[in-house]
Amino acid sequence: ECTVMGIPSVTTNLSGFGCFMQEHVADPTAYGIYIVDRRFRSPDDSCNQLTQFLYGFCKQSRRQRIIQRNRTERLSDLLDWRYLGRYYQHARHLTLSRAFPDEFHVELTSPPTTEGFKYPRPSSVPPSPSGSQASSPQSSDVEDEGEDERYDEEEEAERDR
Repeated sequence: ECTVMGIPSVTTNLSGFGCFMQEHVADPTAYGIYIVDRRFRSPDDSCNQLTQFLYGFCKQSRRQRIIQRNRTERLSDLLDWRYLGRYYQHARHLTLSRAFPDEFHVELTSPPTTEGFKYPRPSSVPPSPSGSQASSPQSSDVEDEGEDERYDEEEEAERDR
């Protein structure tokens, strides 16, 4: 729901959403999906990573937040029920076959295939994050006055294709 509205999300790699995003999106952070590593990091390291995500987001300029919002919205096709429904149905059938083996049977070769499917990193993302972020946090009011470059949503979408 947040993705459809362009709202960036914070999740972990212990959740289904976080694992799905890591598997299917080349650079989830560029699309506004911040995945905290809870599986391979200590709780302190995970907390520091979350702090860095939030601080980095707060440092973004108004234009960068608009660009990220639009990229987040583009993930809504990937998260559409028409696509994800097949995963739900497979999980449901698998659960029923395990709970009631005499009544339900699922072939082990029937899970949805997504091998090779991965949202690419947006082409408009600079190669280094340091070049795309302001050096210090700024308020939106100050940014509006000094922003010479206008944001063109169609141009940004074309670069990401």
